[in-house]
Amino acid sequence: MQLLLRRLYNGGFNHLKRTSSLLCKAPRAVGHPSLTRSCSVAAAKLTAEDASKSPELTDAHRKPDPAPASANQQNNDTHMSAYKEFFKANEEYVANFGDKGKLPLPPSKKLLIVTCMDARINPYAHLGIKEGEAHIVRNAGGAAKEALRSIVISQRLLGTREIAVFHHTGCGMVTFNTPQLRALVKESDPGNAAVAQAVDQIEFLEFQGLEESVREDVKFLQENPLVLPGTKVTGWVYEVETGKIRQIV
Repeated sequence: MQLLLRRLYNGGFNHLKRTSSLLCKAPRAVGHPSLTRSCSVAAAKLTAEDASKSPELTDAHRKPDPAPASANQQNNDTHMSAYKEFFKANEEYVANFGDKGKLPLPPSKKLLIVTCMDARINPYAHLGIKEGEAHIVRNAGGAAKEALRSIVISQRLLGTREIAVFHHTGCGMVTFNTPQLRALVKESDPGNAAVAQAVDQIEFLEFQGLEESVREDVKFLQENPLVLPGTKVTGWVYEVETGKIRQIV
């Protein structure tokens, strides 16, 4: 209590509201009537003193009103508000969830699919896959090398024995190369050694020929010692223009 009183009298008028609020709350917490009276007297005294100060002094200690949001800030808020739709969509999903909570952990088809993160691709729909039937590993380009960690876990711990690799038409991975993207990242934050060092350690696994990239990924998996012997590996292309698939390997 003494500490709070010293702060009230010596801390300046810019602390008045916050400190007097603390004082008024403190006596209630300890339930001491004399402290409550002291609080009221001290707060009233300083409130009166503050009111007698010149407008210039009061204004000098008053926090400025926040500036209105700029057009760019408003646009950023709009672009970053997709999460606000999650709860409504989830409520609809939960209403039709049924008995899916009883599905076993291992996928029933013993199948793992590697495909791209492209927002236009819905492998559950275009392959007729249902929850509980397959593992679907997604990354930029549907790269088998990047998916290897998930493949090892899927095979060794959850029993999958078949892998299908899907690349697709119109993929962004054919539009750049690793040196270009590294340079772009560095230019966005010039002089930041940590950013430069981190991005230089990433291989972005871009490719040029679509069908050839599928063949290379299938070959990589077939020859990789971490993929279980006897694993069936196939390679496919999905056409974003038509929704059709075609088998390459």
